[in-house]
Amino acid sequence: MATATKVDRRKLLFLAQFSVLLAIEAVVCFTPLGSLPALGPIVATLSHVPVILTAILLGPWTGALMGFFFGLFSFLVWTFTPPSPVVAFAFTPFYSLGQFQGSAWSLVICFVPRILIGLVAGGLFALLTKRGTKKWEAPAAALSGVLGTLANTFLVLGGIWLFFGKPYAEAAGFAYETILAVIVGTVLTSGLPEAAIGGFLAAAVAVPVRRVVFRQK
Repeated sequence: MATATKVDRRKLLFLAQFSVLLAIEAVVCFTPLGSLPALGPIVATLSHVPVILTAILLGPWTGALMGFFFGLFSFLVWTFTPPSPVVAFAFTPFYSLGQFQGSAWSLVICFVPRILIGLVAGGLFALLTKRGTKKWEAPAAALSGVLGTLANTFLVLGGIWLFFGKPYAEAAGFAYETILAVIVGTVLTSGLPEAAIGGFLAAAVAVPVRRVVFRQK
């Protein structure tokens, strides 16, 4: 009976922890708090941060689940209130801009990179800290946050280039031949700052929470 009660408490604690992180994810996805200006029509986002925190605190598969919610919230935003209509069709098949229409690949771009944030960040952190040495937790969390963010950045931008390169260039009003320069510029102006923020908050927030709230020493 005592064992069953302990298990129930752990499940309840897990649900509470995940719910708090999910609420934060919703806030940064559905309010201006999660958006930063970037180069051209692509909007930089802080919505990757709760995914990274979830992956480090609750494990890579739970982080992947949070990444799914990130993708779902992003899909809803790009479908109904796109922050940049020029590129919205790359994230949802239900949005069109003149002759430009999204497709099933839009869903791949919207969901897969976000899910992989959790798997990359959580998996790398677990690998780097499997010996349980405290002094490596902060740098491991920072590196996991950076690489998890960059995985999302490169997969999203790479997906746009691969599946919607010409339509995106035409909709945005630049020559297709310059799209790689635009992507590089976006990485430099938004992708790298996002990665830096993700790494910093992973170390500054996730590590203390693990030690105090989650009691993982």
